[in-house]
Amino acid sequence: MQTVISVTNLSKTYASGLRALKNINLDIRRGEIFALLGPNGAGKTTLIGIICGIVNPSEGTIRVGGHDIIGDYRAARYMIGLVPQELTTDAFETVWNTVSFSRGLFGKPADPAHIEKVLRDLSLWARKDSKVMTLSGGMKRRLLIAKALSHEPRILFLDEPTAGVDVELRQDMWKLVRSLQASGVTIILTTHYIDEAEEMADRIGVISKGEIILVEEKAELMRKLGRKQLTLHLEKTLVRIPTGLSSYSLELKSGGTDLIYTYDEQVDRAGITALLRDLAAAGIHFKDLQTTQSSLEDIFVTLVSDRK
Repeated sequence: MQTVISVTNLSKTYASGLRALKNINLDIRRGEIFALLGPNGAGKTTLIGIICGIVNPSEGTIRVGGHDIIGDYRAARYMIGLVPQELTTDAFETVWNTVSFSRGLFGKPADPAHIEKVLRDLSLWARKDSKVMTLSGGMKRRLLIAKALSHEPRILFLDEPTAGVDVELRQDMWKLVRSLQASGVTIILTTHYIDEAEEMADRIGVISKGEIILVEEKAELMRKLGRKQLTLHLEKTLVRIPTGLSSYSLELKSGGTDLIYTYDEQVDRAGITALLRDLAAAGIHFKDLQTTQSSLEDIFVTLVSDRK
């Protein structure tokens, strides 16, 4: 798949001496949804700010659609729509004028039909003549997305787009994101709602302490780092695990009534069969069992914890 954003050897050190980014190398593919995950202070917003031309890099190069973000700033920035974390809008302007003005900033000719479509898609059409100050927090968040889409960008950055909004608005936003991707728009998002990344993203990038520690296809990441857990609900309480079962690294939970076996499905395909056989031989019987799989959140926490 063709690369639309290429980040090479990017670093950022602020005047205070804080090194926010350290030798970042990252390629974003055209038309994908890429989720950038990381704890607070990891460098997510700084990275987005540099790509969007808001923050100056200390070292490295970035190309957007083949355009250098410094040498060919206008062409690179023209391709990008940015939805920032902060709710920064002109409180005394109307919704229609605010979105129309954003389009004009990029030198695009007036297109009322496009502005109307964007406002309708974001359920803002009924408030098109309302002043921004009268909107709810959720509607202001929708307005930021409308402003970002006003000039028909081919790349959309969503920096914590659903922070502090209700479930219904989150669902509406993700419907819009899917429709944008279907039309060929590349989506890069940061989010604290890891379930959103798990549901929406094609690829996952994890950043910690200013460094990219992993970039992987979501399905492959889940396969490689996700683990499964088998819980056996025992017929009788078990005081301790017999030494003959020590090779399985079992855990006793719920006061000795649950036996937990954690395994890698790719490696331990025969492990469950062997475990059940050895349990029967040890006189341990169960009345029910269930399996669960690691979520993306589990994987994320493990990755970041390993870097501390």
